[in-house]
Amino acid sequence: MRITVTSPGLPKPTVRLPLPSERVRTSQAIIDDLPTLAADEPDLEPAPLPTLVADNFTQTEVALPVLEEELVADRLPPFPVPWRHPIQCALWIVRTLFGLASLTLLLAVAAAVPLVNFWVLGYLLDVEGRVARSGRIRASFPLLGLAPRFGSIVLGVWLCLLPLRLLTGAATDAQLIDPDGAGGWKFNLFVAKWAMAAHLCLALARGGALSCFFRPIKNVRWLLARWRDHDYWNRASTAIGQFLSGLNARSYYSAGWRGYLGTAAWLFIPSALYGSMHDPDKPAQVLVMLTGGIGLWLTLMWAPLLQARFAAENSLMAFGQLGMVRELFRRAPFAWLFAIVLTYLLALPMYLFKAVSPPQDAMWFVTILFVVSIFPTKVALGWAYGRSIRRTERAWWPWRWLCKIVLGILVAIYVFILFFTPAIGEHGRRVLFEHHTLLLPVPF
Repeated sequence: MRITVTSPGLPKPTVRLPLPSERVRTSQAIIDDLPTLAADEPDLEPAPLPTLVADNFTQTEVALPVLEEELVADRLPPFPVPWRHPIQCALWIVRTLFGLASLTLLLAVAAAVPLVNFWVLGYLLDVEGRVARSGRIRASFPLLGLAPRFGSIVLGVWLCLLPLRLLTGAATDAQLIDPDGAGGWKFNLFVAKWAMAAHLCLALARGGALSCFFRPIKNVRWLLARWRDHDYWNRASTAIGQFLSGLNARSYYSAGWRGYLGTAAWLFIPSALYGSMHDPDKPAQVLVMLTGGIGLWLTLMWAPLLQARFAAENSLMAFGQLGMVRELFRRAPFAWLFAIVLTYLLALPMYLFKAVSPPQDAMWFVTILFVVSIFPTKVALGWAYGRSIRRTERAWWPWRWLCKIVLGILVAIYVFILFFTPAIGEHGRRVLFEHHTLLLPVPF
């Protein structure tokens, strides 16, 4: 479309307006076109990342995209300036600490449940992949926006059940002191149980916010309003469904299973050979054990890199790209040395908790320690991967060999210590197959 403007004594300029198809897209439209991660959109597959060329590493420039839109919902909010906004700063600290505590509790409870712990492994791999893709530690908190709701539900239910527990204790004491006159206590306890059950159901139906557990009258009014509008089930199912869908169960569970299978495929054979010795007087068994130890030593040196590549690419084929991860090590040897040493250093104390298995109902308390010790290792490995993938040249060769020698010595010490773990572990030689720092983050 053209608009012609005329004026006496002036030439006739022509102004050309852009066609609708040529107009500049808004920033929101551009953001909508960016690829999203499967962790945030479970129905979408993650965009394939650039692949390293095995024959020409040094001449190929590889850079992973920084996907900002995948980090907005789950990253830590900006920290307010303390001297300008002291109240907001205090609220930020309280909210963040409560969110981190709730997230740790959520992971610990899920890790204590068999089969569900694969979801926790998928979450930890997603943490590693986010840091690898973005290069930012602030990106390592998926579900941080959802975890406070879980924490508020646990805290609200615990506080609401506290008076009920006290009433139950009083009724039990009354039954022991005066069995004939304890009928009133039993009736009061019966009414209190049903009233509390109804109150908790309404609080959860409203979304499970902490305030919902301390406003029973508002819960009843909300129920009456829903009864009049005939939308109680829709509201309740929507609130619960939003919470469950936010857990990204399908994507995390899939990543956890595939990451477990890929890593276990590398670790199973050398671990089996390493724990096969029953009689040290038989030279054949000693030879097999030494062969397994050497294989496990080599595997543990490169398994964290292979798992980091899987976490970044979300592809099971990444576990077969040993040559590529070796090249990544040459680009950032000091970063990988720090990350791998931290991984195995934090793994050693956790073997002490495998000496005696706790009761099943107390397993979640022990898994808190495992989650807290494994989480920083995933962040460190993702940081090392992101640092190496953005470099196009290898480090100076003396530095590379120095890091390889130091890493080889430290991993050999770790493998030597693993040889004695079946003697202190309740599960015996099965402890050698667990590798909680790379596989399931649980003490069994």
